[in-house]
Amino acid sequence: MEKPQILEKFPFPSPNPNVNMYLITYLSAGLRVKGLLAEPAHTGMYEGMLYLRGGIKNVGMVRAARIGQFASEGFIVFAPYYRGNRGGEGNEDFAGEDRKDAFSAYELLRSHPSVVSSRIHIFGFSRGGVMALLTGIKYGDAASVVVWGGVSDMALTYVERKDLRRMMKRVIGGSPKTAVDEFEYRTPLYQLEDLNPPVLIIHGLRDENVSVEHAYRLEKRLTALRKPVETWYFEHVNHYFPPNLNRQVVHDVCTWMKKTQK
Repeated sequence: MEKPQILEKFPFPSPNPNVNMYLITYLSAGLRVKGLLAEPAHTGMYEGMLYLRGGIKNVGMVRAARIGQFASEGFIVFAPYYRGNRGGEGNEDFAGEDRKDAFSAYELLRSHPSVVSSRIHIFGFSRGGVMALLTGIKYGDAASVVVWGGVSDMALTYVERKDLRRMMKRVIGGSPKTAVDEFEYRTPLYQLEDLNPPVLIIHGLRDENVSVEHAYRLEKRLTALRKPVETWYFEHVNHYFPPNLNRQVVHDVCTWMKKTQK
């Protein structure tokens, strides 16, 4: 893995006076990739959090308010935009080679002078769920992995989301029947034997963007492998949690992360 390297760092307007934000350009597999860094304004040592967004391109883009929520709970948060976005080089390929953007971002957090290097958490939302799991598989020293409304099976996404099939065929190179290896490469369920950090699964039972079946499959596989896993299922919630509930769950997630012990 190449040495983490910040190429550019510019102040970014923060929605929270207690959080400083920066637009970062960093090196990932030789590409200049953009991301958003959020730090508590008060100087000190903090646990780190790698925030892995969902969607693709402008759909599901990182929001300053979202990562500011986590930073205000006492974390230094870094959220890659992924390659090809916001002026970054390369092309996003839906948990293919763009996973290296997450890997380099993890390395970047680990080298941050104000981050406790042994306490870095990996958080994935929606498509970011597979990114988080793949990163957790690569970095066994991660403190925890949180998958919120997350994809765990890329072939299942293809089956469920007819609106995404054209994009997935173009980006991945075919369907689950014609590009078997590519879909398996993007599906962490096949590699969970190598996952060490404890996992928290959060999912709304009425989620129509990413069905709860993704969470069930992940939970079942982790349980079968006797991996530490906790689940928070919400009966009347879809992909996007109502603001009040969202704030409470963010707080609860941060509390859970700080208590995790590998």
